[in-house]
Order: sequence, then C-alpha cells, then structure tokens
Amino acid sequence: MSVRIPSKRLAQSAAALNGLTKSSSTITSPLFPYLCRRTVLGISKSKQQNQSSPGDTSNPILEEYLKKKNERSGPMPRPVIPSGTLPQTSIFDEAPIEKRSGKGKWLEQEKPVESTPSATERNVTLDKELMAARLDPDPQGRRLWERKMVIRSIRRRGRLSKSQLLKRTERESAFTSPFLPTSIKKLTKLANQIAGKPIDEAIVQMQFSKKKAAKDVLKALNVARDKAITERGMGLGKVEGRTGEPVQIELKDGKKKIITDRTSIYVDQAWVGRGSYTGELEYRAMGRTYVLKHPTTSISVLLKEEATRVRLSEERKKKRDNRKLWVQLPDRPVTAQRQYCLW
Repeated sequence: MSVRIPSKRLAQSAAALNGLTKSSSTITSPLFPYLCRRTVLGISKSKQQNQSSPGDTSNPILEEYLKKKNERSGPMPRPVIPSGTLPQTSIFDEAPIEKRSGKGKWLEQEKPVESTPSATERNVTLDKELMAARLDPDPQGRRLWERKMVIRSIRRRGRLSKSQLLKRTERESAFTSPFLPTSIKKLTKLANQIAGKPIDEAIVQMQFSKKKAAKDVLKALNVARDKAITERGMGLGKVEGRTGEPVQIELKDGKKKIITDRTSIYVDQAWVGRGSYTGELEYRAMGRTYVLKHPTTSISVLLKEEATRVRLSEERKKKRDNRKLWVQLPDRPVTAQRQYCLW
C-alpha cells in the first residue's frame, strides 16, 4: 500500500522538511505530519501535528489576545456621579445636598463626590444630545424659517405690525385637552362657566362643580396653568417685580374690576371641539343588537395676563372719548326762507 502525497508537498525543499523533523522529537519521518486519518465526521489531521514543541511554550500574540478578552469580559467601570445633583448644562440652580434624620433634625451638608473628568464629559455630551432633540428638533427647518423672517423684516424696513408688537409685549398660552367621554352640549356649559375668570377662580369653580366632566376640566386647567408658567413665564410678576400699580378697568360687560397684579393669569377664551364616536353593542330581544355611539369632546383654553385686559380697557375708553355726538340735523339757524309758501 502506497502513501498518497500531493505534488505540492513533494515540491517543497528538503531544508523545510528537515526543519520540521527537528522541531518535534516524536516525528520520525518528514512525511508524517502530512498523513491524515479518516473519522466519522470526515478527514482530519493527526493529533501529533497540533502538538507544539516543548521548547517553544510562549506565544505573545495568544497571551495578548487572552488578556484583552479578559478585560472585555469583566464588569465595565461605571462613572462616579454624585447623587442628587444636576448636569452642568441644566438651566436650574443646583440645590444644596442635605440629609434629614428620622427625628426631624437637619444634618450637616454633605460634600458631593467628585467625578472623574471622563465621566463628566460623557454626562455633558449625553445631556446636550437629549436636550437638542427637544429644543431644536428640526435644525434645517429652523434655519430656513429664520432666513425667511430676516428677508421679511428687510422688506418692511424693520417695521412691525400691531399683532407682532403685541406678541412681543404680551404673553399668552393655549392648551387643548385630550378627547373626553362627554358631549359638546354638556361640556359647553363648563366652558362658558370658566371663560373670562382668573385661573385660580376657574379652578375653584371646577372643584365644587357637580358635573361629571368637571374633574377632567379641572385636570386640564391645572396642566394649562403649569404650562403657561414654565414655558411662557406667565404669572411671575411678584418674583420678577413686574406687578405694576393697581388700576381699575372696565370689562366687556361693563363691570368694574381692580387689577393689582398685571401678570396674573386669566382664561381669555374657552371653547370645545367635537371628536370621534366610540361604538358599543346593545343586545336586545329576539337576537337583535343596537349600536350605541358615545361622543368624545375636547376643551381648549387660551390663557393671557391681566396686562391684556388693561390695554383693552384703555382702548375702549379712548375710543369712547374720541367719539363725536351724532345729530340728525345740523344745529344752525334757518335763513333765506319765506314766511309763507309760494303757491
């Protein structure tokens, strides 16, 4: 039985074969490493081919690979972030970290744990990315809009219309509630009840109302008030010193009212909107079923500051003072007429 050896193996130099024989003490023939054996899964090389020489035990590449693998498999070090603190890019002032004991006594102020520079930079970068999605969701659209506004201002030579001036000087906030399970006829009564009232008085009206939808309207008013304060800066006259002097104004219905704080919030408008209908089956006799349609309605409110009502009252008064007295005939003496008719 002859051993089959590929022609490429036979073409190798004798020096290479001699080197292979010297590297292993168990190999007696230069042709032994190239012998294969047949197994169940196929043809595999002999085990003696994979055995390394006893003299060459170190493998720097393998050791480096195993070292990196062990480092990756271990737990990742977490950045040390002081508890109870805010990111460096936060718009809110960081309050002092204090700890309260169970007996009601305040302990001494604790010093926050200093974080590593890498952890701080990572937190700042992550915080900017999260805030950018909310503050500037469409950068390209914002730039196009700014370009459009600049071109419009140049064409008008910097002059602003009356509505634009009011937008810059007076603040307002609109809010629309989700669809509520009630009808327009029922919700309109509550919308008329809160329209024109200060926001605090409107909330009190909904708190003591016996209507079923009053609870949902109360939640909508609370959310609208918080949104106006946080997003528009309304109702902060006492904090910022913009309350102004007390003044008496005249409302639309002719009633008099004294305004002590020009930045206080009131409900300027309140309206309702029709939503979709939800269906429900009503099972009747003789195997019949009726379809019940339940309406849904949303309520919208427009909140403004009392400075707007002060301006409107002054405009109405000025218009009334400038109005001329209307008479049917001019008040002048009758001349160039005879005493009797000429027929």
